[in-house]
Amino acid sequence: MPPLRARIAERLHQSGPTVSQTVARMERDGLLTVEGDRHLVLTEEGRATAVSVMRKHRLAELLLVNVIGMPWEEAHEEACRWEHVMSDSVERRVYDLLNKPTRSPYGNPIPGLEQLGLLEDDSTDPLGHGERNLAFPGLTGSVVVSRICESVQTNADVLRQLHAAGIDPGTTVTVAQERDGVTIDKSGDKIRLPREVASRVFVAAR
Repeated sequence: MPPLRARIAERLHQSGPTVSQTVARMERDGLLTVEGDRHLVLTEEGRATAVSVMRKHRLAELLLVNVIGMPWEEAHEEACRWEHVMSDSVERRVYDLLNKPTRSPYGNPIPGLEQLGLLEDDSTDPLGHGERNLAFPGLTGSVVVSRICESVQTNADVLRQLHAAGIDPGTTVTVAQERDGVTIDKSGDKIRLPREVASRVFVAAR
């Protein structure tokens, strides 16, 4: 569903006027349109720009974590700065340096890889198939962590807890549903998440 300005302001922790000014500038530049019901819809050019920025963001996250050694919980915020200044030529070098990755450190797919010479194809990637979020009713037992949504990536404390417990994308964990939360167990290391947070962490069957 296309977003409203109010939802964007809430998600980005920005004031309404700031978001309205940005939307007006993007509309002027032909990157989006404001529909009659006030929903925002990206134009073809706007979507291409968004894909490019997101691809650079997730490559920057990988570079920061895997090469530079930045703590997992700090990489997302720093990558928000890098995504706007990374040139196309540097992006390609980073992509090659990282051995042509397809996912960010948080398990999220890197979009638009065909623009870097790799056709997107998830058929060989086990993560992302048959996903459920951790708060999905009835989800219990052994599963594989597939990805962590960006809304959780902005919470350094939660990321730190997950990482300290070894709960990273690609790891196998045991899930138990409770009345007011979800418990995740990895080899005896347990962490309890509120349902709101658990609904932003996705897993797949083993």
